[in-house]
Amino acid sequence: MLTIPHHIIDEIIAHARQELPNEACGYLAGNGNEVKQAYALTNIDHSPEHFSFDPAEQFRTVKAARKAGLEILANFHSHPETPARPSVEDIELAYDPEISYVIISFAGETPDVKSFKIRNGEVDKEEIRVVVSV
Repeated sequence: MLTIPHHIIDEIIAHARQELPNEACGYLAGNGNEVKQAYALTNIDHSPEHFSFDPAEQFRTVKAARKAGLEILANFHSHPETPARPSVEDIELAYDPEISYVIISFAGETPDVKSFKIRNGEVDKEEIRVVVSV
């Protein structure tokens, strides 16, 4: 289970909405299973169907999280027009079996946020516990 403060859910939804019609992306960092910080990153693909991190920005973000005593708990990205579930490409590119993969979908009337663990091509839905503060 991934515990995410409500204000961070709002923050990643706002980032994803701002990037429409393209996919947005970033990291969620914290300790254990508790998210404490969202890091919005640039989708250098500028695409509604794909995302790629800028390697230099990604490195700076991981370094900043570590300096703050946090570890990367999840990669997040949005699906502007498809459901909040990993695509074939998302599964193929899920290289880290230790982190969560959070997807924000705008396919419905309201944003839908879901989390998954992806290991060796196998996808397991992960519960998100939204809290007022952590």
